[in-house]
Amino acid sequence: MSLFTNAFDPTKHAAVVTGAGNGIGRAIASALVGEGVPTIFADVDRRRIDDAINSCPRPDLAKPWHGDLSTPEGCTALIDYASSEIGLVTHFVHSASPARKESDHIFTVDRATWNVMRSVNVDAGFHLAQEFSRKLIDAREPGSFLFLTSLHATTPRNLPHYSTAKAALAMLVKELAKACGRFGIRVNALVPGAIAAGGFVADPSLTQHIPLGRLGQSSDLAPLALAVLSDRISSYVTGASIVVDGGLSLTNWFAPVELDLP
Repeated sequence: MSLFTNAFDPTKHAAVVTGAGNGIGRAIASALVGEGVPTIFADVDRRRIDDAINSCPRPDLAKPWHGDLSTPEGCTALIDYASSEIGLVTHFVHSASPARKESDHIFTVDRATWNVMRSVNVDAGFHLAQEFSRKLIDAREPGSFLFLTSLHATTPRNLPHYSTAKAALAMLVKELAKACGRFGIRVNALVPGAIAAGGFVADPSLTQHIPLGRLGQSSDLAPLALAVLSDRISSYVTGASIVVDGGLSLTNWFAPVELDLP
């Protein structure tokens, strides 16, 4: 038997993917149902969810959830919905992140924008993982969680709310991995580079800084996401942050932002 067949067990496994309406989250959620895994497609935009499900390989295995993960009530609603629709969540992917504007630099980002970026990335990521972990531990079942962080968890991005939220998320992955490993729950991160998806529009000139010579696509991350999520392939991998950037992190291409001081 090939090492990479039957990476998941559709009779036991079920997944929740946040930010599944577009970009990387959508690609991963679609790949999971393509492997036969019942999956909740969670997103703040109902139209995006419908489009994602309609275009995925197995719409019959995809369940839509529309809600706002910046609030505790939204997180609770997603947890309850997942329990009722797919049962025990064995695989959790946290890809949701609010849209970011290049104009939100250190002196222009407001408190509300700061708070919602942290709430969706860090607070929701923690509380969802906490509850899904508890359910797995109670059921004595293993699990695999995957968080989407960013190169800018360690490299300034001129977007302080985004970079600091992703930096906190990177540490959360390590905390969860260390605490939950004894229960057979693995927690890892993918670290995307310049991925042309999810509303990110890159200047084509950025490719001169990428050794592989092109911007990334969501499809570049989905196969690796499946490999990391799969216990069959990555059973001894936890607490890892795996960079998928075409080599972009080998350079620091950001100049300091021009600031219009008051």
